[in-house]
Amino acid sequence: MVDHTVKSFENEISQLRGLIAEMGGLAEVAIRDAVDALTRHDHDLARQVVNNDARIDALEAEVDRLAVKIIALRAPMADDLREVIAALKISGVIERIGDYSKNIAKRVREVEGRARIKPLALIPVMAEIAQSMVRDVLNAYGARDALLAVEVIDRDEKVDNLYNSIFRNLVTYMMENPATISSAAQLLFVARNLERVGDHATNVAEMVYFAATGEYHHSDRDIPDTYDEEPDEPLDTGR
Repeated sequence: MVDHTVKSFENEISQLRGLIAEMGGLAEVAIRDAVDALTRHDHDLARQVVNNDARIDALEAEVDRLAVKIIALRAPMADDLREVIAALKISGVIERIGDYSKNIAKRVREVEGRARIKPLALIPVMAEIAQSMVRDVLNAYGARDALLAVEVIDRDEKVDNLYNSIFRNLVTYMMENPATISSAAQLLFVARNLERVGDHATNVAEMVYFAATGEYHHSDRDIPDTYDEEPDEPLDTGR
């Protein structure tokens, strides 16, 4: 009877990890597709990103239900409890990453038909790094790899530097080409959303580090609190 109970608990933890992995995979694809839709002015792909966000939301709700069930019925302690709590927090962060990707996709129609803006070339580079951070932090979560989590935390500086570069370039571009102000402003929001994705991936990495080691990662970097912050614009949670 004890063996059966332990086996059931292990299955529930594995299920929890699987849900997080599925959410992360969908969020990673959403980042890629949203930026592809932006650079190619692909309305159909942008619409697909928006519609697919509902699946990420549904998975977050499933994680919440399973985590509450595990805590209520299994009363996990120590490492097991840290993992369940980390899964709850991580699912919320991934859901937010999906929302930022959806916001990027919704801006495709705002840029379409406008003059091509040169600083747009830097955005796919920024998106690729942010996407890799999401992918690697989920790998770190699955493997409880504290070292990989630290690598993700360190990589956030590249995203921040690209954001600062894009910001300066776009402001200069708007001053020199007033007719592009509207489109350039939309791209500023896109770059900001990608910068926030990097910060959120960093938050997940810090949770992974804690779940794996039981200690908090000490960093000189100022990472905003995921749950206290307000986004630069209201996140559209409509389906």
